Amino acid sequence: MHKTALMFAGQGAQAVGMGKDLAEASPTARAWFDRANAALGYDLSSICFSGPESDLTQTEHAQPGIYLVGWVALMALKERIPSLQFQATAGLSLGEFTALAAAGVLSFEEGIRLVRQRGLYMQQACDVTQGGMAAVIGLDEEKTRAVCLEVGVTLANLNCPGQIVISGPAELMATACERCKAAGAKKAMPLKVAGAYHSPLMASAQPKLRAALSGIVLQPPAAPVMANVTGLPHGSPTEIADRLIEQVTAPVRWEESMRYLIAQGFTRFIELGPGKALSGFMKRIDDSVQILNVADAASLDATVQALLAPAPAVS
Repeated sequence: MHKTALMFAGQGAQAVGMGKDLAEASPTARAWFDRANAALGYDLSSICFSGPESDLTQTEHAQPGIYLVGWVALMALKERIPSLQFQATAGLSLGEFTALAAAGVLSFEEGIRLVRQRGLYMQQACDVTQGGMAAVIGLDEEKTRAVCLEVGVTLANLNCPGQIVISGPAELMATACERCKAAGAKKAMPLKVAGAYHSPLMASAQPKLRAALSGIVLQPPAAPVMANVTGLPHGSPTEIADRLIEQVTAPVRWEESMRYLIAQGFTRFIELGPGKALSGFMKRIDDSVQILNVADAASLDATVQALLAPAPAVS
């Protein structure tokens, strides 16, 4: 019997057209896009389906858009397999909010409004700071951390073996990349982002997010939800709110959280939402587990087929 964990994508997974064929294939899915538009008071679905890309990549649209498509992917999967069971959820950065909604901690509408506010607050922080991020390939955490301390930048995402993202003041990123290469990194490449996410430069977003969270009554999770900040399951609703606020400036401990789930006996991971980045990370963390994804109608069909396939006979 598989123990199944759901995984929800983070910012950067957005792509014009995301969710469109799911909405076209299912009136139920289309209804969720309509609910999102009503909750936000503007036509987010149109931005997801048709762009333009310049609008979709704006943090205030990208974050609720990715949340929405991740949720719709889960609802489409549940529509096809009403008996679907999962024993944990996890999400990368903003995906943690989708993971919390999937576990019943907050409603769909509360989540999408909160994620849009988070995106606005983070964009405001980007606007008043000059920050950047870079992907470091092929250098371990200890050596990358040492470079960060030396240069004055921070670890932002600990994604999988051989892939770490660093974050900090824009004027330091080129130096940080060169030092990482000198320390043995195969590559160290600046990323096209609006600012230094998951670094102290985002601190101005935290009190605003705390105020937004104070207007929501969070419920205890119906299944364990992994916290990006700790790499461990969330605790009480009060602790969940605290971790979500910390997450804005703290590193995302994705690899650690996935290894925790694997150690707990999880053998099936379903990525929900645009792209396949989390599936790629999982292949590098442990390629012995079953990895499925739902990003569009074709991947939905493939995942349904895999989940409904009879278990192999035990000899």
